[in-house]
Amino acid sequence: SLNTMNFITRLSALCVRKSKMQHRHQSSRRPAVPLGSRILTDPSKVFEHNMWDHMQWSQEEEENAKKKATENSLAKVRLEDQDKYEREAKILPEKRRQEFKIEKRSSEHTQKNNNNSFSLKNGMFEEGEKYWKKNYEGGSTAVQGYVYNKNQAKTLTDNPQDKNCGEELGKLESFPGCDATYRILEVGCGAGNSVFPILKVLCNTPGTFLYCCDFASGAVELVKSHSSYNSAWCSAFVHDVCDDALPYPFPDEILDVILLVFVLSAIHPDRMQGVVNRLAKLLKPGGMLLFRDYGRYDTAQLRFKKGHCLSENFYVRGDGTRVYFFTKDEVWNMFNLAGLTEVQNLVDRRLQVNRKKKVKMQRVWIQSKFQKPLLSLHNPEETTKRHP
Repeated sequence: SLNTMNFITRLSALCVRKSKMQHRHQSSRRPAVPLGSRILTDPSKVFEHNMWDHMQWSQEEEENAKKKATENSLAKVRLEDQDKYEREAKILPEKRRQEFKIEKRSSEHTQKNNNNSFSLKNGMFEEGEKYWKKNYEGGSTAVQGYVYNKNQAKTLTDNPQDKNCGEELGKLESFPGCDATYRILEVGCGAGNSVFPILKVLCNTPGTFLYCCDFASGAVELVKSHSSYNSAWCSAFVHDVCDDALPYPFPDEILDVILLVFVLSAIHPDRMQGVVNRLAKLLKPGGMLLFRDYGRYDTAQLRFKKGHCLSENFYVRGDGTRVYFFTKDEVWNMFNLAGLTEVQNLVDRRLQVNRKKKVKMQRVWIQSKFQKPLLSLHNPEETTKRHP
């Protein structure tokens, strides 16, 4: 329905909050025009804004980017060190703990000073209202049968397609959010920069519930200690999405929305498909997964020095964290193999500038929405076997 798609669009706006935290060098001055409508037509005005939208790369720029990526991939990290990074991926360095605390304070400050922190204007997804309008509206993109409206919430439990979900609910009567009719999961919640703006809306919307998880116990502790955290409409828990044997604190096929933002890129490429397959099982038929992550040849990839490459397009940062850079086709393939259908799958190219230092940076992100079919006979595990 249109109501549900509007809500999902608003959720999408939050997906980039973590991206904003990763780019603190930008000026805090409020832009004169909204994101999505800043098109660079006059190169002499390039330093008038922090970010320019919908950039088109020239053939020369594309070739130079490929050349840099090839060069910084020549020297691979030793295999024994790669094993070390894999083993230590769950360890939260003290530096990151401090960053989480800073992000938490920043999030609280934002809540106090911005009464509209949940609106589209606070995220890079806001341009969807105009430029990507065709992707947000129309019957082909509607989550039919799952209406985000308390007056129609009963249809969720009466819907025959929720039969399996109802059976599971009967088995786990006491799980967090068992009475909710609309459920959201944010994977890799960190200190809660997306969690609390979402909760600001959910706390006034009966029947809704938010789950959020992170493999860093320190981050989850910070979320739970936040003044806005309330177990009545939120459950934060420690979870390793790479561990297929680790159960979630709720049954499969009950989620309406999953947020997967700048998380998959930190996982070893060999494990990504398994993670996506498992998350797909958590969605109810018609449920939506919102994805945003690093795109191929983003400035962050090209800046790596030799000796930081783990494997093709997969790198390790100085703090030991890892990052992969996706193509749109790779993203489509992963979610398709998991049995989800494409609603939106875009390469988001922007020109980010540092006006003080007069530096220009080509940013590339992948922004996607994938939906679980209302009637699915798809078996992602079998499909993965057929398409190694």
